[in-house]
Amino acid sequence: MKNKSVLLGILIALFLLVSSSLYIVDQRQKAIVFQLGEVVDVKNDPGLYFKIPMVQNVRFFDSRILTMDAEEPDRYITSEKKNVLVDMFVKWRIIDVKQYFISVRGDEELARVRLSQTINSALRDEFGNRTVHDVVSGKRDEIMDTTREKANADANKIGIEVVDVRIKRVDLPATVSESVYRRMEAERKRVANELRSTGAAESEKIRSNADRQREVILAKAYRDAQKTKGEGDAKAANIYAEAFQKNPEFYSFYRSLEAYKKSFKKGDMMVLEPTSQFFNYLKNSGKPINK
Repeated sequence: MKNKSVLLGILIALFLLVSSSLYIVDQRQKAIVFQLGEVVDVKNDPGLYFKIPMVQNVRFFDSRILTMDAEEPDRYITSEKKNVLVDMFVKWRIIDVKQYFISVRGDEELARVRLSQTINSALRDEFGNRTVHDVVSGKRDEIMDTTREKANADANKIGIEVVDVRIKRVDLPATVSESVYRRMEAERKRVANELRSTGAAESEKIRSNADRQREVILAKAYRDAQKTKGEGDAKAANIYAEAFQKNPEFYSFYRSLEAYKKSFKKGDMMVLEPTSQFFNYLKNSGKPINK
């Protein structure tokens, strides 16, 4: 029984010894092996590794892309000496875990402070050389790329890489925004008035052109109508002449009847001499018409 207890104790001791000699580096991690406080090895690849128990210890670091997001927008000054509030975030990761440990003792908070100072310095330089329009819309991509390059050059010294710098928003301070908005509103109104004036001028031009075309069309139509009417009158006169030549006496009689019908209306009065040619057929109403 005593031997079994001793054997069990030995097995447990061996298990503890082996387990303390093994460690696993996850694919999302990097590891540094220390021996009596000194860095003796760096593990960048995932896997199962051995260490000397009680003599060596391992510290793990996150190798994934990390985010540094500003809690409050920072204030910067443009080349026009105007303040702007900038909200941005930074993507970074550890690329040299040994240098990272030596530079900031492996403290993520210290790394963020160092990175934040570098980013702010680069942004102040970029904003100080550009106008408000440039930083709002014109050259924002250029500012972000240049800032990333400058920050990455300094970050490499402490074993990290700046993957990206993104400006989320650029605002004017509340004391400046109102005056800027008023100026923008006045500018928009000026442009709107110019467009209205241009539109009114174009409208008058189109209307006058349409009126001119209308007059031309009416004139052409009147000309064609008069031409057609003249041709019709000529044809009618020709027909009347041909009819008159066939029977002049009957034609005269017919014309006199038409004249009587138009002249003798109710309430009309006409004074003529009895010998007038107008009464020629009335006087001879009982006589036969020569054919």
